[in-house]
Amino acid sequence: MADPSSYRPKPGEIPDSPGVYRFRDEHRRVIYVGKAKSLRQRLANYFQDLAGLHPRTRSMVTTAASVEWTVVSTEVEALQLEYSWIKEYDPRFNVKYRDDKSYPYLAVTMNEEYPRVQVMRGHKKKGVRYFGPYAHAWAIRDTVDLLLRVFPVRTCSAGVFKNAARTGRPCLLGYIGKCSAPCVGRVSAEEHRELAEEFCDFMTGRTNTYIRRLEKQMAEAADEMEYERAARLRDDIGALKKAMEKNAVVLADATDADLIAVAEDELEAAVQIFHVRGGRVRGQRGWVTDKVEEITTGALVEHALQQLYGEETGDAVPKEVLVPALPDPVEPVQEWLAGRRGSAVSLRIPQRGDKKALMETVERNAQQALVLHKTKRASDLTTRSRALEEIADALDLDSAPLRVECYDISHLQGDDVVASMVVFEDGLARKSEYRRFQIKGFAGQDDVRSMHEVITRRFRRYLAEKEKTGEWTDGEDAETPENADTPEIDSNGEIVASGPTEDDGRPKKFAYPPQLVVVDGGAPQVAAARRALDELGIDDIAVCGLAKRLEEVWLPGDDDPVILPRTSEGLYLLQRVRDEAHRFAITYQRAKRSKRFRSSPLDDVPGLGETRKQALLKHFGSLKKLRSATIDQICEVPGIGRKTAETIAVALARSAPAAPAVNTATGEIMEEEPGTMGSSGEPVAAGAPDERRGQET
Repeated sequence: MADPSSYRPKPGEIPDSPGVYRFRDEHRRVIYVGKAKSLRQRLANYFQDLAGLHPRTRSMVTTAASVEWTVVSTEVEALQLEYSWIKEYDPRFNVKYRDDKSYPYLAVTMNEEYPRVQVMRGHKKKGVRYFGPYAHAWAIRDTVDLLLRVFPVRTCSAGVFKNAARTGRPCLLGYIGKCSAPCVGRVSAEEHRELAEEFCDFMTGRTNTYIRRLEKQMAEAADEMEYERAARLRDDIGALKKAMEKNAVVLADATDADLIAVAEDELEAAVQIFHVRGGRVRGQRGWVTDKVEEITTGALVEHALQQLYGEETGDAVPKEVLVPALPDPVEPVQEWLAGRRGSAVSLRIPQRGDKKALMETVERNAQQALVLHKTKRASDLTTRSRALEEIADALDLDSAPLRVECYDISHLQGDDVVASMVVFEDGLARKSEYRRFQIKGFAGQDDVRSMHEVITRRFRRYLAEKEKTGEWTDGEDAETPENADTPEIDSNGEIVASGPTEDDGRPKKFAYPPQLVVVDGGAPQVAAARRALDELGIDDIAVCGLAKRLEEVWLPGDDDPVILPRTSEGLYLLQRVRDEAHRFAITYQRAKRSKRFRSSPLDDVPGLGETRKQALLKHFGSLKKLRSATIDQICEVPGIGRKTAETIAVALARSAPAAPAVNTATGEIMEEEPGTMGSSGEPVAAGAPDERRGQET
């Protein structure tokens, strides 16, 4: 635990101006980011008597080892920089809202020639109009099904659209009148886009205009005795009204606003947002956060606004935002919101009327969300805590293993040997810490030797990181093992074995040691892992193995396994960890195998991309004919210069087969280049795996 006075800036060093400050721990990781109207006054609050600080603030300043700041011109710039740094560094002591689900949106792809209506999740894309979020995807589909009667916009995928255009026949929706069928030319691209615009206008709340227009058309059709057309218009009006009934009017005057409510206790806070467009609730979402710092309701609201609008622009930021408490100061936040929207934004607390009543509804939702979250978390925490305690008791550990790492080896009959490392913290998967390795110390199939190599490489990185940060408990330098691995990146740009990052405050890849290492296997794999740790001088990390056959837990040096009850929560957790490591390893091994089958001698030609590879194969028809071509003939391919042609010829000459390929079953000479040979002697097409070769492990 650090003494804040040891890194307190000298008097007069801190400027009395707006800025953003960062606290770093002893390993230079950023643990807290904050902003201030006056850096001098704000930072002085952190360096007072520890007894007068809030417990969480006291924990932060004693964890930190240094503080630094950046001066900006205005408080709005400070707000923007704070948001950027929190997103970049993910500091452990900052408020981080956890979205409780991936909310679906109703999206209209206005960036396409023929806009499509569909359900979308995840990050928003440029040029796409979004409506929502909705609680359930089926609610979106019900609404769209009603509106397609009036606005028959395309809903099909690109593949279905292209197939209909090729065959000249629309899909079922085109036949029943719920699609205008632009794929077969029933409407032009301009007419279809106009339909999409009208669909968007209706979804934004401009409903009365279309209903009045349809009612007028229905009356005209009735006057002209076109009763079938009048009946269709009547049904269209009914469909629109039914769609509108799904969202009752909550605010008059077609108000566009977002209402944000906060429910909190000493440890956690829940945020609920209602999105009101055209006076109707068009979407709802909620977040939950741990209060890892001393924070007011106004500050929680400010963080929620950053989370909600940090990536939004234009109409996605409404004219009015109603909140339970205002940030202090409120002017920079309002100016920031106005900059995101492009016009003025009203940020205020509702005092009376419909908006006050609706805010109370949002607050009740927030209270219910907090109660539900605490109930679920208590159950989850109880189960996970029991599982960790059972593991600690079974393995005779001093304390529950809060960080567990599991390793698995995967290969296909000795080819493409890879390994995986998965991490569970407090019983939950920490996917950002997962790592993948290629086995490169030897060739062939040897799971025990592979496990030894992987454990050695992973903990060499850990020791190298400890030496770099000076984190040696005995105060002495240790010799770094020879041939310490550096981060590896394969040709797909995938990390194979990560090393530490630069000293920039971001979390290091291998900086945190586990309390328990689990290997997928029995006594031999466990012994290999223990031997690797012993060779590196690491004796404070427990090792065990989980064998698949009988789900036995093996410990180093024991002749008999530990048998956990089948209903044990500890066994369930070990199984989940083991299965996740196996899944992660298999996925990586299959990707490598698939890439190997798709490989070609042309891959070795520097600077030759996929486009020119395809052009070469299309021009010559096969790799065999390309190999027999002269340099002048290769130069005839568009985009291939003489120097590149010479390089291609050399690469193909080096990879030429020593003798003609023969089908050993028939004696037939293969005309084209063969792939691998199957176990029955029959040739396997290049690029296709032989399922009889072996099983993945």
